[in-house]
Amino acid sequence: MKYEKLAKDIIANVGGKDNVNSLTHCVTRLRFKLKDESKANTEVLKNMDGIVTVIKSGGQYQVVIGNHVPDVYADVVAIGGFAEAASDSEEKMSPFNKFIDIISGVFQPVLGVLCATGMIKGLNAILLATGLLADTDSTYVILNAIGDCLFNFFPIFLGFTAAKKFKLNQFTGMAIGAAMVYPSITALAGTTVTFFGIPVMMPSSSYQSTVIPIILAVFIASIVEKFLKKIIPDVVKTFLVPFFTLLIVVPLTFMAIGPVSTYASNLLGTVTTGIYNFSPVVAGVFIGAFWQVFVMFGLHWGLVPIAMNNIAVLGYDPVVAASMAVCFAQTGVVLAILMKTKNKKLKSLCIPAAISGFFGVTEPAIYGITLPRKKPFILSCIGGAVTGGILGIFGSKIYMIGGMGVFAIPTFMGAEGFDSSVLGMCIASIAGLAVGFILMMFSKLSEEDMQEENTTKNKEVLVNKEILVSPLKGDVVALSEVKDAAFSSGALGKGVAITPVEGKVFAPADGTLTTLFPTSHALGITTDKGAEILIHVGMDTVQLEGKYFTPKVKQGEKIKKGQLLLEFDINAISKAGFSTVTPVIVTNSDNYLDVVETDNKKASYNENLLTVVV
Repeated sequence: MKYEKLAKDIIANVGGKDNVNSLTHCVTRLRFKLKDESKANTEVLKNMDGIVTVIKSGGQYQVVIGNHVPDVYADVVAIGGFAEAASDSEEKMSPFNKFIDIISGVFQPVLGVLCATGMIKGLNAILLATGLLADTDSTYVILNAIGDCLFNFFPIFLGFTAAKKFKLNQFTGMAIGAAMVYPSITALAGTTVTFFGIPVMMPSSSYQSTVIPIILAVFIASIVEKFLKKIIPDVVKTFLVPFFTLLIVVPLTFMAIGPVSTYASNLLGTVTTGIYNFSPVVAGVFIGAFWQVFVMFGLHWGLVPIAMNNIAVLGYDPVVAASMAVCFAQTGVVLAILMKTKNKKLKSLCIPAAISGFFGVTEPAIYGITLPRKKPFILSCIGGAVTGGILGIFGSKIYMIGGMGVFAIPTFMGAEGFDSSVLGMCIASIAGLAVGFILMMFSKLSEEDMQEENTTKNKEVLVNKEILVSPLKGDVVALSEVKDAAFSSGALGKGVAITPVEGKVFAPADGTLTTLFPTSHALGITTDKGAEILIHVGMDTVQLEGKYFTPKVKQGEKIKKGQLLLEFDINAISKAGFSTVTPVIVTNSDNYLDVVETDNKKASYNENLLTVVV
């Protein structure tokens, strides 16, 4: 944790975690509600490195941090074990976009390890294929353990990240995931057992590499935990909340998610077999197009028993064979993104994802690159449909359950050696790679992906001169007159305040809206020349929770000088008992020789307000 020491010191000096009723944050400060403010060491906090000041206002104990307050907040929450405050003003999303957002958020923290383990699996496969290692060698076993560690225990990792996404205690999320891959549970795969007499169907695949079941389980657990926290007394909450959460959710997961997965998988197997009997080509297109979706939901395991039975009875399987080249379509899309993007972070993800993809491990590509961007994922499914159709045309079959990616090619060799099955796989692999690559090359990436990463973000940025125009219309007030020590002291930066006469905020310069607080009362702007501006509408207006504020732009958007950013109801805010005086400050003032305020007593839109100079 970047701010671990600071977070520990803050918790200790607000009276310890047991003295905290709740914790939220706004743009610049941590907002505690303490059980007993007398237990807090205010003077110690004020003199602490990393803390600007401490303010007691509106029933809150406010520790002013500055622009990096979200990072400090995250560390305080993690160390103190506090529940993160939910936002009531999150951007409205369609169900599909919400699903993508959840999947991306859950996978983002593990992408690096996911790429690494995928590459190690590929390396081990190469060593095995070239005869440098045998599958009985201890070196192979150790490398295999490293490569499979994430995939075999996926629910534990995803339990942790999903818990963070759904505001569940993260160790409870890990415990749910661990229960799903517990050896005795894994050994029950494909069987029907009972729980207090209630039948429980275990999926034939077990839960080891599944994604959706653990995410659903953690989502349910977050609802259960929230309810339990309301009804269980504080004195026993620490252990009784996770006790009942696990006792309710884990059996429910096995009794509900397991059977649904099993029925869905079996249905998929039946449907797919029926389509194949009708037309191998149609079946190949269907399997190739949707294989990645099947894998996400764990439904592909409905086809695996069919494949294994076919190999045992017939000596070959054409059904799962239709999916074997899909990874090349995904890899082709990733390679195109690698060539097109100018974003260094995205490039760094594409390289290991492409390497893993050639060896059949596409999770890094799907969850880290294509699925969050939606269109590339759809294009990879189109490429997958092409590969499946080609395999269907050639009547390609696998004769054993074996490798993935390039190492799947030998599984297509039967007694006749290099025949039409192998040829079909080779052509499908090349075609998938080409189709995925071409489709993506002729498709647009987002503006963010086509922009070079701002390498000056964390560096001191000095400009010769930059004029910031007034974002509001009203009376100019010196910061020293603002009835908030964090602003009046100049600790958060130099600037002025405006008492607005109209409820509109316009952009003071060209730049990017880097921060739009969920309650919409405060905006953070980074200009194209590097100045960081905070516009904070009113005092303590965070307590309005977004009421009377209407944002006109979204966080992360590029903005132009004079563009309308926000509307607010001055009269309603005043009637609610809040001051509307609005500080407009340059938060990175220390990077500049001076920030010169206007001499005018009144400000109008687009009139010069602040001059930032070297």
